[in-house]
Amino acid sequence: MKYNILGNTGLIVSELCFGTMTFGGSGFWENIGKIQQDEVNQLMKEVVDSGINFIDTANVYSFGQSETLLGQSIIDLGLNRNELIIATKVRGRMSEGKNNVGLSRYHIFQSVDESLKRLQLDHIDILYVHGVDLLTPVEEIMRSLNDIVLTGKVRYVAICNWPAWMVMKALGISEKNSWSKVIGLQYYFSLVGRDIEREILPLAADQNLAVMPWSPLAGGFLSGKYTRDGEKAGARRDAFDFPPVNKDRGYDIVDVIAEIGKQHNVSAAQVALAWVRQQKGVTSTIIGAKNIDQLKDNIKSTEIQLTADDLQKINEVSALPREYPGWMVERQSADRTV
Repeated sequence: MKYNILGNTGLIVSELCFGTMTFGGSGFWENIGKIQQDEVNQLMKEVVDSGINFIDTANVYSFGQSETLLGQSIIDLGLNRNELIIATKVRGRMSEGKNNVGLSRYHIFQSVDESLKRLQLDHIDILYVHGVDLLTPVEEIMRSLNDIVLTGKVRYVAICNWPAWMVMKALGISEKNSWSKVIGLQYYFSLVGRDIEREILPLAADQNLAVMPWSPLAGGFLSGKYTRDGEKAGARRDAFDFPPVNKDRGYDIVDVIAEIGKQHNVSAAQVALAWVRQQKGVTSTIIGAKNIDQLKDNIKSTEIQLTADDLQKINEVSALPREYPGWMVERQSADRTV
């Protein structure tokens, strides 16, 4: 396991981050995973033994069950809290209450207290805003995040799923007011979802923000289980077809990574994970698992180093279609490139 510095923080995190969306399985979330405490403990032991020190959860995952199971596993296994970087999120609806959703100061402070109780911790290392709240001004959100950091209950704040212009606005507001700055970005990034290459990755590089891709296997689509001849695989996407994928294009990508996998004697999933890990600007790739074998397979992707020829084949089949103003920027920059 290799380690990277998290943006400008000086904090060191593993190149893989373990995501806990499969923990719990309450209501809608059972389509993603229904792992309970004994299995959670087994997975967490493998995670820590492999060298992963970065753990990602969210208050909304199984409506708090994921945080509860994660917190209990830390206690059950006697893990050293000071050797773990724990991230959780705020924004999603947690009850039918009018104010138990969004990014108001009220909900941010309430959610942090509730997350800490479930996790059985005294602080959260990284708190992500888990999406856009169009009813709360960005300045109010950033003031609230700064103030929650000042309480000592949160160490760092980060953003998930915001458009680039809104991230830059948040950074500007924090800079102007000398408030706690956003230190990282968690966004969907996979071979069938390379959209963040247009705006988010350039922004992150310019502002030295960490990037933590979620769903690098596109909800299991890139696992190798799904092909043109077998659209049902007895896996998560059968019941929960998310994130959205252009399947015709996606099957072409699966064909290429499956062939490269054969050449390296590894799974298609490992190739897909290795590609994300090797992309410039990626700090820590979030992996999940429903069982120990799946987890071990995902972790082994760190042993793969794709060749220049591998990367060329993968990039050609998965490249984004050119869009304006990107193609105009590229055209007009031709005489201003060093």
